[in-house]
Amino acid sequence: MLQQPATRHRYVMLLLVFGATALNFVDRANLAVVAPALKEAFGLDPVALGFAFSAYAWTYALCNLPGGYLVDRFGSRTMYAVAIAIWSVLTFSQGLVTRFGTLFGLRMGVGIAEAPTFPVNNRVVSIWFPRDERGLATSVYIVGQYVGMAFLTPLMFWVFHHFGWRAVFYATGAVGLLWSLVWYGFYRDPAASRANAAERALLRAGGALDDTQGAKPAFSWRALRRLLSDRQIIAVCIGKFAVLSTLYFFLTWFPTYLITERHMTVLKTGTFAALPFIAASIGVLFGGMLSDRLLRAGMSVSAARKTPIVGGLLLVPSMTLAIFAHSDAAVIAIMSFAFFAQGVSSCSWSLMADIAPKGLIGLAGGAVNFAGNLSGIVTPIAIGYIVRGTGSFALALVLVSVFALIGAACYTFLLGEVKRIELVD
Repeated sequence: MLQQPATRHRYVMLLLVFGATALNFVDRANLAVVAPALKEAFGLDPVALGFAFSAYAWTYALCNLPGGYLVDRFGSRTMYAVAIAIWSVLTFSQGLVTRFGTLFGLRMGVGIAEAPTFPVNNRVVSIWFPRDERGLATSVYIVGQYVGMAFLTPLMFWVFHHFGWRAVFYATGAVGLLWSLVWYGFYRDPAASRANAAERALLRAGGALDDTQGAKPAFSWRALRRLLSDRQIIAVCIGKFAVLSTLYFFLTWFPTYLITERHMTVLKTGTFAALPFIAASIGVLFGGMLSDRLLRAGMSVSAARKTPIVGGLLLVPSMTLAIFAHSDAAVIAIMSFAFFAQGVSSCSWSLMADIAPKGLIGLAGGAVNFAGNLSGIVTPIAIGYIVRGTGSFALALVLVSVFALIGAACYTFLLGEVKRIELVD
């Protein structure tokens, strides 16, 4: 009797994660699109605008640990559907505000609701993909954040130009509500899915974590302390801060940089701002494929995962060349290459599927995402002070570059051997 070929349901689940991640980042970055109008509407200076950009990250970073635990406790299907619905309602509501304080509070609410995002994504890849497919799978969902911005940024600028800044929030919030229904309707963990026995056997043989093993974990402060004191977690936390610092510059200040420093129009900015996100999308896929190819070629897990991450971070400081560029085309080319490099380094999430303790995938992912997204607080505010103090973005580009070099050093020297963490009592 011929063996039944393995189904490919894991790719359907990956597509759902891709869509959710794209919407997640659109709802983070829509504020950057309408920032010039908000400056006028609420009388914001660069520092106040920096705090507005960071409002989301304050609560998002703090809620990653409880968000990760809730993912482990209640599973991906329910948690993601509820999270998407809540952050979409809060996004829609931003179009109704008449005071800056209300907008600030709603942005903080979006941060709380989006906290389970990457713990869910990490968990889905860990249980749905064998080890030698995780690098590319991780890159596919991560590329969602860049592809969403690449293709939807011009659309958001068009909506902003023709219908006003409030319409941007209405549109992005409504799309998110629809996607929450799609997620809940179609996502399943392997044991509850239509994946056949051959695909489940492929997952087990390839080292995918079994979503049916053991009871749901109980939270333990001792386990959390031991997790946060592990050398691998510390290195990835610092490295993730560095990787996301570059991303937060592009998500928050980049459109304003093009309008105020390069004197571009709103519609021209919408077109040019999308190009670095396209480059970053290519970088993400390249980094994931390179990591998996090195692993299949016999390279150790440590070397295969570290090579694209460190290489990408070392190339991010190329953005400082934009300080000396005169033409808009040169600036966009330089920024696109730097963001491509950041995209390559973003496959750092594949490390979490290799090192997270069994039963604590969400919590470990939440811990790393907490540390990484502190950059969403530090970077926008620091840039705001730099721009107000110097009237230029030059030192801001230097700051982001320094963060990238620190991250490369941590992944190179502090991380050590990549292996699964065992929290043995």
